[in-house]
Amino acid sequence: MSIKKHVKLGLSALALSISFNSVAAEDPIKVGILHSLSGTMAISESTLKDTMLMLIEKQNEAGGVLGRQLEPVVVDPASNWPLFAEKARELLAKEEVDVIFGNWTSVSRKSVLPVVEELNGLLFYPVQYEGEESSENVFYTGAAPNQQAIPAVDYLMNDIGVERWVLAGTDYVYPRTTNKILETYLKDKGVAADDIMINYTPFGHSNWQSIVSDIKKFGSAGKKTAVVSTINGDANVPFYRELGNQGIDAADIPVVAFSVGEQELSGIDTGPLVGHLAAWNYFMSVDSDANYDFIDAWVEYTGQEDAVTNDPMEAHYIGFNMYIEAVKKAGTVDVDAVKDAIIGVSVPNLTGGYATMMPNHHITKPVLIGEIQDNGQFSVVWETPSTVAGDAWSDFLPGSKDLISDWRKPLFCGNFNVVSGTCGGKAEVASQ
Repeated sequence: MSIKKHVKLGLSALALSISFNSVAAEDPIKVGILHSLSGTMAISESTLKDTMLMLIEKQNEAGGVLGRQLEPVVVDPASNWPLFAEKARELLAKEEVDVIFGNWTSVSRKSVLPVVEELNGLLFYPVQYEGEESSENVFYTGAAPNQQAIPAVDYLMNDIGVERWVLAGTDYVYPRTTNKILETYLKDKGVAADDIMINYTPFGHSNWQSIVSDIKKFGSAGKKTAVVSTINGDANVPFYRELGNQGIDAADIPVVAFSVGEQELSGIDTGPLVGHLAAWNYFMSVDSDANYDFIDAWVEYTGQEDAVTNDPMEAHYIGFNMYIEAVKKAGTVDVDAVKDAIIGVSVPNLTGGYATMMPNHHITKPVLIGEIQDNGQFSVVWETPSTVAGDAWSDFLPGSKDLISDWRKPLFCGNFNVVSGTCGGKAEVASQ
């Protein structure tokens, strides 16, 4: 073959390679959105779907990332926990998304966890949870117990003088594990077993009359009593309504909620609830330029002047921006490269500071306690002086207190036992 033909063939192959690379560079980055749009959790999750669509739209208007646009792929797992796993598999295996933002309940996350690990996907999880987990494929942008539950109990004990405790939750892994941590913590603080009442109800529970009556009776023993609520989803509406029906106000028995925010309050008359509390890492009422800009963007996107923002929305805002920065840093959407790049990434939060992704795939967050106002907003009554790093493993559970998580090499382990010097090799401990 002549040199001329060799050159022509070489140029043709080069042109073909450039063509393929150009097409690949123009392919959109596919973003899976895995939130319930129907069923008991739609009251909370549908807003997170819209939050993601807004963030993607804004990023595309700014030119996308790496010269590529982002394409949302929305599915509805319909508050059906096994369906979450099926939809996650659909997103990763069929739609071939580059990343997933999704879930609310821990039972839905635990349903999805083995799928994202098997298929080496990326999941950004935006809701407070019970801890006791650290996966190399999951980034936990909501609060761990040391960023919400423990500070809330400290506030009630030290600032309000609470001596009797009602731990009320929906019957699934997040409330049960969180309350297990809190029960141990309270007993370590000298609270007697008789001064702790624990109650669980199913998802969507609506008849609260007898339970609220029991709470009222428990709080009539002459000791300051509070309810620590891990009730989730639309069950919160009749729960708070029944509190009002039975004349329980915050001066008598304050409720501090971990799963009630501005979105949930927008569906009920908040008049009887004034003074009750919630512990989060963000409130819509926070005074910061970043927050005002976010609220303006949300109102414009929804077309609703009375649209509200909440904590899990901020968590998606943080997680999405961390993902974008990690992709820029890695120069690719390759999953393993993004996992390596994202540790140490810092982005603005909406409270006026910064959030940093830690080696355990949890982030730094301020802790805020807000008091419900009659307009459905929260007035911040307490906050940490600085951000708190999320702890994957609780110091108050025997099986967890010796565990740490660090996804940097060479340790690269989600549950390393500092006493035995061994890695458990799984995202979660079997006892949970």
